[in-house]
Amino acid sequence: MSERAFLREQGPTLWTMFKDRIDRMVALTDADPATVEYFKHPKQVITVAVPIRMDTGEIRFYTGYRVIHSVARGPAKGGLRYRPDLTLSELLGLAGLMTIKCAVLALPFGGSKGGVVCDPKTLSQRELERITRRYTSELVDVFGPDKDVPAPDVGTNSQVMAWVMDTYSMNKGVSVPGVVTGKPVAIGGSHGRGTATGWGASVMTARALEEQGKPVEGASVALQGFGHAGRSTAEHLVKRGMKVVAISDSRGAVENSHGLDIAALVKHKSETGQVAGLQEAQPLARDDLLTMRTDVLIPAAMHDSLPGSIAPRVRAKIVVEVANAAITPVADQSLKDRGVLVVPDVLANAGGVTVSYFEWVQDASEFYWTEDEIWERLAKVMVGSYNTVSEVAQRYRTDLRMAAYIVAMERVGEATRLRGLYP
Repeated sequence: MSERAFLREQGPTLWTMFKDRIDRMVALTDADPATVEYFKHPKQVITVAVPIRMDTGEIRFYTGYRVIHSVARGPAKGGLRYRPDLTLSELLGLAGLMTIKCAVLALPFGGSKGGVVCDPKTLSQRELERITRRYTSELVDVFGPDKDVPAPDVGTNSQVMAWVMDTYSMNKGVSVPGVVTGKPVAIGGSHGRGTATGWGASVMTARALEEQGKPVEGASVALQGFGHAGRSTAEHLVKRGMKVVAISDSRGAVENSHGLDIAALVKHKSETGQVAGLQEAQPLARDDLLTMRTDVLIPAAMHDSLPGSIAPRVRAKIVVEVANAAITPVADQSLKDRGVLVVPDVLANAGGVTVSYFEWVQDASEFYWTEDEIWERLAKVMVGSYNTVSEVAQRYRTDLRMAAYIVAMERVGEATRLRGLYP
């Protein structure tokens, strides 16, 4: 099925949303038409069959994808997802967002995204390893430290990255740690990578509060989502002196106006599989968390988790979009119209890809930094990027999201023009 037919059948998607935002950005600038078209046409879209032998002996086929959106500024960079409802349109949109994100952070990467349509919760560790190794083998000529560099994402982790690295290395006949990021420190991973997204989100939250003239110490935060990114975000927010007063997951929500005990909540969720039922916290309806009167709202669950139907009732004055595409376009416009400051995903969750860049550099040089050095370098990159985007937003009289797209368009456009068109 062609991309156009696929999208027509699926309706509005992350990919169509991405292209619509590109069009909105173009209306504000005199962007080069050729550069705009590069953003709307991914460089490579790959579909592979992933047959594996299950523990029962049965042969089962899964579908794998890899989308390479752009390599104008360097090798493609993007996560690897394992989800039962994964779609090609989702990956197209996320790969485009990675191109924007890397350009905004001035990282020498393009954007990519990939994954396998499977439910990792129903698979054994051996089955997950077989899926990962077969998927990697199918893409061994696509991946590479100077071509396309995967990282952990929804449904994957550092162990999956270790399997990708080992499979790729076995195929190449030499150890290649730089083919992935987010792998264990013992085999070339970077200190800080596991919590970098949350650490970066806390930096962006503090910077947004400061820009609005509000104190960071004691600022109240409602956090939607308590997966890996949500948990690390909560932990780092508290370390910066903020109060996380409400947290939700897919099964419920809890609140405490004095601030939740994050360590206790991590332990409780590990034991029960949910945040609901935590002692010294009150139950809360999940949607009510989004409309609480707090200083900051952080959607850190999945895409489209803050819809247009709820946005008019959001009472926080700052929204930090930690999950990719968490805020729908209708909700985005509603928040903008009401003067809510939105720190977009391409800034808010960029800590992960920035430390991935640090890991890639360390693997290439075979010289590794301490965790303190990582945090120092990350803060410099993220605060500098926020300030650049904020200045562009003021110049064009627009919001931070459109300003980020403008910055990315200028940087990718310059690289594209300088490289020219081959042949």
